[in-house]
Amino acid sequence: MPRYLVTSALPYANGPIHFGHITGAYLPADVYVRTLRMQGEEVLYVCGTDEHGVAITVNAEAERKPYAEYVAHWRDEIKRTFDRYGIEFDVWSGTSVSPPHAELSQHFFARLDERGFLAQKVQEQLYCTRCPRYLADRYVEGTCYVCGHEKARGDECPKCASWLDPLKLKDPRCKVCGSAPERRSTRHWYLDLPKLRDAHIGAWFAGHPWKQNVKGYIGNQLAEIEPRPITRDMSWGVPLPADRAGGETGKVLYVWFDAPIGYVSFTREWAAARGEPEAWKRWWCEPDTRLVHFIGKDNIPFHCLVFPSMLFGVGEGYVLPWQVPANEFYNLEGRKFSTSQRWTIPPLDFAERFDAESARFYLVLSMPESADSEWRWDEFQACNNSQLADKIGNLASRVLRFLEKNYEARLPGTPDEHAAELDRVLLSECGAIGDPGEHVREFRFRRAAETLLANAVAANVYIDRLAPWALRKTDPARAGAVLDTCCQYLALIARWLAPFTPLKAQALWEQLGCNGRVAQAGWPAAPRPGAWRTLPAGQKLGVLGGLFPKIENDAIAAERAKLGA
Repeated sequence: MPRYLVTSALPYANGPIHFGHITGAYLPADVYVRTLRMQGEEVLYVCGTDEHGVAITVNAEAERKPYAEYVAHWRDEIKRTFDRYGIEFDVWSGTSVSPPHAELSQHFFARLDERGFLAQKVQEQLYCTRCPRYLADRYVEGTCYVCGHEKARGDECPKCASWLDPLKLKDPRCKVCGSAPERRSTRHWYLDLPKLRDAHIGAWFAGHPWKQNVKGYIGNQLAEIEPRPITRDMSWGVPLPADRAGGETGKVLYVWFDAPIGYVSFTREWAAARGEPEAWKRWWCEPDTRLVHFIGKDNIPFHCLVFPSMLFGVGEGYVLPWQVPANEFYNLEGRKFSTSQRWTIPPLDFAERFDAESARFYLVLSMPESADSEWRWDEFQACNNSQLADKIGNLASRVLRFLEKNYEARLPGTPDEHAAELDRVLLSECGAIGDPGEHVREFRFRRAAETLLANAVAANVYIDRLAPWALRKTDPARAGAVLDTCCQYLALIARWLAPFTPLKAQALWEQLGCNGRVAQAGWPAAPRPGAWRTLPAGQKLGVLGGLFPKIENDAIAAERAKLGA
């Protein structure tokens, strides 16, 4: 039996996350993990924050905070957002605080060097004599040599979006003190990606099935790949191994090199906390592990080329990715999410006024699986009101309230003489279309959500067609069987709903009178005529209540007004 090691791209501890991040890498992974667990699979979900890099040092210094304090704040804030939206990890950590991380990152560096997959190169870099320090790209400002914008960064121009070489900037200046830097030579290490491609990674990638966007992205890069620098001149980060630094100080591993190693170090941290320090190897070094990386498309090169090259290059039997279901970009009302430009929806603020679980479902339903997609306030309202509230919430309410009033709040049961006919009507004639879990396993989350809604629509068609409230006047026994069959189907919907909206699924489960956690009830396959009913006759209903409150037009208008939309 395979086991599933699931990761989500490590969020950068440099600011809040938004719905674009959530739907890109974290919510699909959470839905996937929850579904697999209900299906009896063995799963470990690993994540934490990426806490090194130039952007962090620049912003921490601007706020006059120690680097460790700065990243700790954002690590906690990001985790608070995940908690609010029900995104649960087996281990959550950070690359600056995970006990095994620095040592493991240095070990990767040393092993790659020993095996001939690193190279050294002396290069020029800008150096500020006033600060004094070498200026990594984001410490440099100047005039863009592509479009002439006067406030370009050392790595990118915000006006024309060109990737830039800081040495080519016109009139470069130190972003901290404003002085003109000078050029100095410095030695750095490079990961020899062409050599790793030719040794194994090229053939491995070519022989593996990938999502089309992943295949196209990496296929184009493999032919022209170049060595990538893996060290930086700065103080915040994992230091080079002392025996490799050649007496030099002030050099750290480049953040893109140490960050993905965090998946391994966090797993080691998890194993040690369980009192099984070697258990991490079962997840990372045994061939029946299926490693699944959930990421946004901007992280495709690192997870489909760079990190696999590192895992292979150390020669210690690490598994390589089994699937990388990369999503495209998720926008807001036609524009990119931008916290700095206030074109955003702060998730924690949102959850004070709206239902976070309704947002979860809408984010899945609008997920950018194969093309960019977007959050639209009117579509969110329609999803909540017309789909969740009307198709699921209202169905549960009218059925269960009727039972409460007319059947002593108990399930009437379905006598054998009625079961075959009601199976045929509900399962064959009303539009039920099967198991949403099949689509989750294929990383088609939108289709899974649509399937769940279609099955709820089938239950509404069934109850409207058979009209048990009218039937009760002439045939109470058959009316009870109709209602009982609908409750049995609502129990299926609750279990199918659990990965998408876990709290609402639990609430529906309890209203049906079921005990325990709905997630522990297991994943139901698509029902077939016969023995699919699971709730016993006479089961007492729980406390009834609304599931998905409707959202008024005024509330949506207010949110759009905040954006100026």
